[in-house]
Amino acid sequence: MTVPAGALAAVSGIAGSGRTALLLALGGRMKPTDGTGTVGGRSLGRDVQRVAALGVMAGVTELDPSLTVREHVSEALSLHEGIPGRWRGRNARVRKALDRVGLDADPGMLAQELAPDEAQLLGAALALIGEPELLLLDDVDEGLPMERQRALWRRLRAIADSGVTVVATCHDPAPAQDVAQIIELEPSR
Repeated sequence: MTVPAGALAAVSGIAGSGRTALLLALGGRMKPTDGTGTVGGRSLGRDVQRVAALGVMAGVTELDPSLTVREHVSEALSLHEGIPGRWRGRNARVRKALDRVGLDADPGMLAQELAPDEAQLLGAALALIGEPELLLLDDVDEGLPMERQRALWRRLRAIADSGVTVVATCHDPAPAQDVAQIIELEPSR
């Protein structure tokens, strides 16, 4: 598959087709067992971690349900900025991170109170704090009615339009039809 810089790709397939493994390989978190690939001119592997970031992914980068939206973003900012940027203007930087992905949630809301699409957008906001070239999101349509899926794909399109390549997995690519490049995975044999 080829996904140009600044594009949005919807990778679909049935359970077991390798959607999550593909994202982990593209993000430099899993070594492929077969084939080759590059991300931003880098061969798949640990070096790709410099340019790729994972959103919320079950078992890998889950949100802490007992932390607020603000606490999640503040923690990501602290990890990225270090001590010098810890306090000055933090609330404005939290709001900027949420606005970048179009998340209109109350920063004081607990992560466990977020709807599935809001959790996806919070994961995207956290990943984008490090200014990656590639944003990887898993199961973006999980638990969402069709109209909310379409709205989420439009948000992801806006993120891609800002210059970040976005690859997101889904079960059903139909809601992404008009806004994303569709890539359908075949089940493993």
